[in-house]
Amino acid sequence: MFPVSRAEEKADAPKADVEVTITGNDQMKYDKAEIEVKAGHTVALTFKNIGALPKAAMGHNVVILKPGSDIPKFAIGGVANAAGDYLPLDPALAAQIVAKTKILGPKEEETIVFKVPAAGDYPFLCTFPGHFGVMKGVLKAK
Repeated sequence: MFPVSRAEEKADAPKADVEVTITGNDQMKYDKAEIEVKAGHTVALTFKNIGALPKAAMGHNVVILKPGSDIPKFAIGGVANAAGDYLPLDPALAAQIVAKTKILGPKEEETIVFKVPAAGDYPFLCTFPGHFGVMKGVLKAK
């Protein structure tokens, strides 16, 4: 197997139909509570942690779930999984994930590319312990 350069990785990456940027801060808030996209489109979502507090105290991520997912059950299911970005280990809960970023520290960012499977309201949240109650939103696919 040969190493792949960053340029080759980008060339192989799916083309996004839409690009979205979301920020998270030390007040446990996303700058967007609602995102609208077209069903079936490929989304390039960039998440930026614009806070200053250390990752261990105020890390953030974005996890997009299938419509109808139980957000509290999902979030509580991952509280003990710090090494896994506080994502649930239970396969039934993990199967609810459509897309996710890693837990990011201050001034870090990550871009993920995913296809929105169908029309519906896809909840998103931060899985860092205690954040899901206020750090959440919905991706609306029409």
